[in-house]
Amino acid sequence: MTKETKMASSNEAALAQDMMTAFEAYKQANDERLAEIEAKGSADALLDAKLKKLDRRIDEISLKAARPDEGAPAATGGERSEAWARYMRTGDESGLSHLDVKSLSSGTDDQGGYTAPPELDRLIEARLMQASPMRQIASVRQTTAGVYRKPVSLGVGAAWAGETDVRPETTTAGLSLLEFPAGELYAMPAATQTLLNDSYADVDEWLADEVEAAFSVQESKAFVDGDGDGKPRGFLDYDVVAEASHVWGKIGSVAGDFTASDAGDQIIDLIQTPKSQFRGNGRFVMNRRTVASIRKLKDGDGRYLWRPGVNGEGQTIFGYPVTELEDMPDIGTGNAAIAFGDFRRGYLIVDRQGAQVLRDPYSAKPYVLFYTTKRVGGGVQNFDAIKAMVF
Repeated sequence: MTKETKMASSNEAALAQDMMTAFEAYKQANDERLAEIEAKGSADALLDAKLKKLDRRIDEISLKAARPDEGAPAATGGERSEAWARYMRTGDESGLSHLDVKSLSSGTDDQGGYTAPPELDRLIEARLMQASPMRQIASVRQTTAGVYRKPVSLGVGAAWAGETDVRPETTTAGLSLLEFPAGELYAMPAATQTLLNDSYADVDEWLADEVEAAFSVQESKAFVDGDGDGKPRGFLDYDVVAEASHVWGKIGSVAGDFTASDAGDQIIDLIQTPKSQFRGNGRFVMNRRTVASIRKLKDGDGRYLWRPGVNGEGQTIFGYPVTELEDMPDIGTGNAAIAFGDFRRGYLIVDRQGAQVLRDPYSAKPYVLFYTTKRVGGGVQNFDAIKAMVF
């Protein structure tokens, strides 16, 4: 038997053993999952993540078995990924010490943490994008700085002139420098050391799922009415004034009163308030209770203003899509319960790159806490693009 044949045979035997090991682990994990569902009505999130990882592992082994020449063990993400995995599972920091500089979230050693690898950072951001309606409709930027600064032109003057006419200097409104400081958002998911010791449990997937639930709730509220102090500034935290008094730095509005007979006309007024360039991608933003109120409204010909989503498209009002944000205020005197405009151009969300994770096995024994922080900022970037209806 040649050397190459022996190596191929050895690889095939190793793959077969890997497949049996993975499949036995899969059966055991799935049995545990089914037992939990039967006993509790739902399965543990980390157990679900373990099954997903086992699925991927079985697929990888099957692929290698179909291509024997590629059956040799391959790198699993490199030294950085292995060092990070050891830190998350066991608290071993030795592999990170020469790869990362320990960065502190607020200047004290007990609140420090290691910067998560880019893969985990992207995983958290992808989860937040799916969970946050505002992230789906606004602009999102990445930055490495604590404050994102954006210069905005307020307009440059122009004038007509004949071929030989004198051309006086035109007026200019200058630039406005908008600043979006990043506030710190944190969560402390907990896991048992037994589960962390399970090599088939995907700890990064579990952590991303856990912080998604905690972060998305806080983010959604801040993007609507956050005061900008250690958090994003919501678009309704700016001064909301009648459109006739609108200036840069404030949100223009129209009046609303759904008890009046012309409620549909009021919505048309809101649609027509932004300039035409902001209506092409315009959409409504409101909470579900306000949507319920609009669903009852009809135009003068008895046709409902609201239309359900069809063919995979969402609900619309007068043909414009509707995004439900639960943190929008209810209809009530003085409340800006409805907003309309191009939120992609109107609102900016800033993510500072590099989530941080501090593993804490002491504070809540026998659980291991993962103190996870992420810096997020946000605010209005174009005050002409978003308008409100104040009741």
